[in-house]
Amino acid sequence: MIVLGLETSCDETGLALYDSEQGLIGQVLYSQIKLHAEYGGVVPELASRDHVRKLIPLLNELLLQSHVKKSQIDAVAYTRGPGLMGALMTGALFGRTLAFALDKPAIGVHHMEGHLLAPLLSKNPPQFPFVALLVSGGHTQLMAAHALGEYELLGESIDDAAGEAFDKVAKMLNLPYPGGPQIAKLALNGDPEAFAFPRPLMHQALNFSFSGLKTAVSSQIKAVQGQSREADIAASFQEAVVDTLVKKSIKALKHTGLKQLVIAGGVSANQRLREKLEKSLNGMGAKVYYAEPALCTDNGAMIAFAGYQRLKAGQGDDLAVTTTPRWPMTELSLVTKP
Repeated sequence: MIVLGLETSCDETGLALYDSEQGLIGQVLYSQIKLHAEYGGVVPELASRDHVRKLIPLLNELLLQSHVKKSQIDAVAYTRGPGLMGALMTGALFGRTLAFALDKPAIGVHHMEGHLLAPLLSKNPPQFPFVALLVSGGHTQLMAAHALGEYELLGESIDDAAGEAFDKVAKMLNLPYPGGPQIAKLALNGDPEAFAFPRPLMHQALNFSFSGLKTAVSSQIKAVQGQSREADIAASFQEAVVDTLVKKSIKALKHTGLKQLVIAGGVSANQRLREKLEKSLNGMGAKVYYAEPALCTDNGAMIAFAGYQRLKAGQGDDLAVTTTPRWPMTELSLVTKP
């Protein structure tokens, strides 16, 4: 079975082809970073319009590079949610219409389930059950993944997501959008212990909070204005976020008794986070798994793969086009063999 995956939840247009026999056989990705950079964040209407412009050219490019004809596509998987309503609707309408034209099944995929399953595309994938740290611009969650489609929410951010905090602090430091990579780059020249930024909710269950940390950074920037301490602030901020994510992840592993941690989403590409996680988990006999670098950010491959898992179990959507901008993963159904 060859499944076409379409990802349009935010500001990246990602398409990919997943073959049940050969694995991932091709993917293309168009990022709208330049389009939104001047605004310091994603403008929903502009994102939707750009998806409209790029979907057909990217599909043609993908088919050409993969040596696959449209007639060879067996099913279409598209991101149903969560995400920006307009962006989701663009991809869903395109995907459902294409599937109808080809007389093939279609399925709407949960964006974060796609991220959670992306590490399963690697050469040495984790096995269920495991704890998943889903960390991106829109989400920071700890999940106990008991089986495919059976997810238990252990904790989540009660305000800003970690990736959102990176973007906002980068803006305070006059760094380009997106902020995560810019903060990480600047932090290489700074002292992570220069400023004692808070680690909110560190001793309270498994929830996260990053708004207080963001406020503390804002106050510190004003206090050292004119002293050229940007690198130290970036390093200390990054260390506070990483420290929080690592310690909460360890707490989740101990809480569940599991020994595998999957980390997925855009922030999972942060090298400092990976270093601290690997060092900490090795000391407790646990192992951490990541997606391939190209699959950490939003992409079509994770949607194609997640869609395939549900399609082969006999799941699929009718002709109605449904998008769900707010969609808890705990509402997903367990995937069982047909």
